[in-house]
Amino acid sequence: MAHKRTRTRVSLVDAELSMTPMIDIVFQLLIYFILTFEVLDDIAHLDVFRPAPDAEQRDEMETPNVLQIVIYEDGFTVNDRQMRLPAIERTMERLASFDPNQTVLIMATAHSRHENLVEILDLCAKVGLTNLSVVSMN
Repeated sequence: MAHKRTRTRVSLVDAELSMTPMIDIVFQLLIYFILTFEVLDDIAHLDVFRPAPDAEQRDEMETPNVLQIVIYEDGFTVNDRQMRLPAIERTMERLASFDPNQTVLIMATAHSRHENLVEILDLCAKVGLTNLSVVSMN
């Protein structure tokens, strides 16, 4: 008696890759990074002139020389004196030659032109003044 060999066909199933576990891991990593993200506080790193704790140290501290430039809609004032841009440039060059760490306080009104602010900032960079503070005022 002869045995008949039966041929069985093995069907190949297309392998599928389930996306659900990968999406779960991505969301878990996203949550981890959001929770561990630490925002840097820029205000904490600003240089601020604070009062000394006692009178002896207050006498030793030197008050900084501040060049105050106010930008108006129709012009500029430097330390409460009205000036034009070339005169401001000469003043800044002279001050930068004496003290390159000179503090420059630039105040812009709500109606002043942005081009004027950029011109003043360019002048500061040109003469080498880097200790700048820009403030807006009403």
